[in-house]
Amino acid sequence: MIANLVIVELMFATPATPAHNTLTSIGRFLGLHLAFVMALQLLLVARLPFLDRRIGMDKLTSWHRWTGFTLFWLVLLHPTFVMLGYSKLDKISFFAEIPNLAKQMPVLLGMIAAVLVMVVAGLSVRLARRRLSYETWHAVHLLVYVIVTLGIVHQVYEGSAFKSNAFTQAYWWGLWAFAIGALLVGRLFVPLVRNARHQLKVAAVVPEADDVVSVYLTGHELGRLDARAGQFFLWRFLGHNKWWQVNPFSLSAAPDGRSLRLTAKAIGTTSAGLRQLPIGTRVFAEGPYGAFTAGQRVTDKTLLIAGGVGITPIRALLEDEHLTGDIIVLYRVRDRGEAVLLGEMNNIASVRGARIHLLTGRTGEGNQPFSPAGLAQLVPDIAERDVFICGPSAMTDAVLRSLRELKVPARQQHAETFRLAS
Repeated sequence: MIANLVIVELMFATPATPAHNTLTSIGRFLGLHLAFVMALQLLLVARLPFLDRRIGMDKLTSWHRWTGFTLFWLVLLHPTFVMLGYSKLDKISFFAEIPNLAKQMPVLLGMIAAVLVMVVAGLSVRLARRRLSYETWHAVHLLVYVIVTLGIVHQVYEGSAFKSNAFTQAYWWGLWAFAIGALLVGRLFVPLVRNARHQLKVAAVVPEADDVVSVYLTGHELGRLDARAGQFFLWRFLGHNKWWQVNPFSLSAAPDGRSLRLTAKAIGTTSAGLRQLPIGTRVFAEGPYGAFTAGQRVTDKTLLIAGGVGITPIRALLEDEHLTGDIIVLYRVRDRGEAVLLGEMNNIASVRGARIHLLTGRTGEGNQPFSPAGLAQLVPDIAERDVFICGPSAMTDAVLRSLRELKVPARQQHAETFRLAS
């Protein structure tokens, strides 16, 4: 990023044509950086395995969110300064300049792209996001591909900073070709090839509780999928939901090369209808994603913390043969009846010599297991362990705060917060 930004600054300093005035120069500066940040955003949504395995989809999604809001402000400021500059040049008002510039097709396409960016950003604000189902929110984000197309056309006709010589043009379009190529490979070609090879389908549907269901999947050559316990897929159940509706569900059992299992709680439209999935339903899966795996450990002792249906990747990790050494599990639920997969957990723990603490009751005075004192009492050597956390965001945040107070090194903290779905 630093190296590319240096080149971008040099390109701005040596444009093909000079700016008309200071205001349009500022607008050009913002526009150049807007295009660069948009290319960066494409890399963040490309779901490149190289980045995912090292950083984790969770962190990448967080970066994607902040990059999106950076785009929002650049999209707002870039045309504002350009129109202010041209209104001064044409000696007309700012608002009169808007339809004046919109008569030029490349500018009009840029304006449309700007409006779409603001729509996506507005619906991504937490207040608005909470009111949308995950399926709707994901469908809205498909507008990103329309925005990118409009933005590229706008750059072809309006860009000047990268047209100063053959090198800058080759660099700029090479950068964009790399970003778009990564997106096509990560989001289109690889999923198509994998699904054509493995041909996943529903083998069994097993209710685990009134609102929780497990779905077993079989397919061809699943050992080549390279899925790991703790990871998740983006699932499409063909015929059960629309092609643009996709949900992230973790594997709830360690992959064995023969079958996969996901366990979901009825929250959205897709998860609520999983219980009615017909046997044999074809499944299109993207993934595996996530760095929430045993490969991230740096110690030989482990603490697994789960809350509610967050038990799914924790249960898979407990079963993972790569997770060796001393293992403790803290499973937080309101009452024992909500502890799905507890029987399986106990069976695995007895074989592996792990210890499970089922933590029930409402959090309050006298019952704060995830406070610093509560964690220290349950796991006195917590600072010597890798800690894996998955559960509701409030619980995860509380645990992470306590880990910091207990001086657990950051490299030993591993949280799966599913920002992809929040």
